[in-house]
Amino acid sequence: MSRIKILSWNVNGLRAAYKKGFMDVFTTQKPDILCIQETKSKEEQLPSVLRHVAGYKAYFSSAEKKGYSGVAMYTKVEPLEVSYRLGYEKFDVEGRVIASDFGKFILLNVYFPNGKASLERLDFKMEFYNIFLNHLDNLKSQGKKIIVCGDVNTAHKEIDLARPKENEKVSGFLPQERAWIDMLIDHGYVDTFRIFNDQPGQYTWWDMKTKARERNVGWRIDYFFVSDNLKDNVVSSFILPEITGSDHCPIGLELNI
Repeated sequence: MSRIKILSWNVNGLRAAYKKGFMDVFTTQKPDILCIQETKSKEEQLPSVLRHVAGYKAYFSSAEKKGYSGVAMYTKVEPLEVSYRLGYEKFDVEGRVIASDFGKFILLNVYFPNGKASLERLDFKMEFYNIFLNHLDNLKSQGKKIIVCGDVNTAHKEIDLARPKENEKVSGFLPQERAWIDMLIDHGYVDTFRIFNDQPGQYTWWDMKTKARERNVGWRIDYFFVSDNLKDNVVSSFILPEITGSDHCPIGLELNI
């Protein structure tokens, strides 16, 4: 067995994060795989230093709409196969998924939709959730070992946000959104962070406009889930709130594979 370290980070714009020290994460954390969400850029818009990181192979999935969504992955270990589609055009054009088959596991780096803008976007989010879970069920039925990481855009339980009562009717903490995470867990996936840490005050996103990070008034909406057939391989799962450069902070997972 060998130890593998995976990080996941919603950077809220990769070019913006680059100007705020993004590259430091490679030298300080030394991840084997780094998954990025909300790149807000197409690959050709990025400076060479972001497209070609020494020791890493880079993969990008961009939205058709400029300055919107997008995911990326940097990996030391080249995957056997990489896919950028769920098979539904209205989701695939938003550049929300990179699925990588590493042989011993499949890693899905996902930027889940935000439902705050309108009821239509909330419906879009819930449809994405359900189609994605069907996709996972299909993989799991084939005996695959699965890791899902990214910005899920929902806090699961009251412990996962600073002000649950005030946000009961806000997308990101609505009953139907939280129920989907319950369903994901019921389908055999484990919220890895809660294996190791059952404490409140553990957040991954803070509102920048209200300087909420300084007061730690946040939400835990970024996750690493693993299929239950991988649970025993998990060594640690953690949050890195000391790393700035975005309104989200990175999260990490270590496994023996």
